[in-house]
Amino acid sequence: MYYIYHITGKKIGVTRDLNERVTKQQGYALGEYEVLHTSDDINEISALEIELQKSYGYKVDRQTYKNLINKRNKMNINATEQTSTFPCPLSKLKGQLMDNLGLSWETSHGTFKITKDNIPWILSNARTSMFDPNRCYVYNKAFYNLTYHNTPKTVMFDKKKKKKKKKDVEFAGLIKEVINLAETPNIYDLIRTWATKKGIYKTGDSKTQYVKLMEEAGELAQALLKNDETEVIDAIGDMVVVLTNLAKLRGHNIEDCVASSYSVIKDRQGKMINGTFVKNNYTTSTTTL
Repeated sequence: MYYIYHITGKKIGVTRDLNERVTKQQGYALGEYEVLHTSDDINEISALEIELQKSYGYKVDRQTYKNLINKRNKMNINATEQTSTFPCPLSKLKGQLMDNLGLSWETSHGTFKITKDNIPWILSNARTSMFDPNRCYVYNKAFYNLTYHNTPKTVMFDKKKKKKKKKDVEFAGLIKEVINLAETPNIYDLIRTWATKKGIYKTGDSKTQYVKLMEEAGELAQALLKNDETEVIDAIGDMVVVLTNLAKLRGHNIEDCVASSYSVIKDRQGKMINGTFVKNNYTTSTTTL
């Protein structure tokens, strides 16, 4: 929220923090100034500040509040093929977005622009970077689809009624995010870089990671029982991160572990029994017994 404040006989100004700007920095306590107007629209507040300065006969700022803020706080948004990363934590993202209304940046999906209409979506879908808690990001494809093409819903079939039903918008966006994340090049390298920065490989222990893995497996079990797909995805992702770190602590890369396992199972023959794939030699020995 932006506030136009008036210090009688002195000035009219704009701030987002009255206590910091007016009381601490300028020395005027509550009651020694008045608030003339509030708004969450930086364009409105900037234009009105100039008008009020003129009407009250005060010195008129040479730059509007919006232009001053944009020069001071213009976000350097880092766009990769998959994501757009904002240089601030989630707790400060709304203010940064409001201060940078109209800011545009280039992505692989075209030019994105911060507007009042898409800020709510950004705030709902932004996630804290796993590598830097002071940064957050959104997925470009989801932003493009949900904000520009307005195609946020996944269509699924009800097996019993054989009719289409619409899945929740948030879940559809989450699925797209997970797909994008899975396609991100060198995701395991990113996980290992993050773990290195956190000191996991320096002071961590594979046994501790195993305990952590069991904790995450328990969360997955709960999510499955509750049929909570959001939590299922979250738990699976956490387990992959833990397994990546466990493998590294044992001197292996998880890619090699997966490749080794796949080389064993890729030509395996068998059949489904009670919802589980059972290899032939096991079923044969079981039948013989």
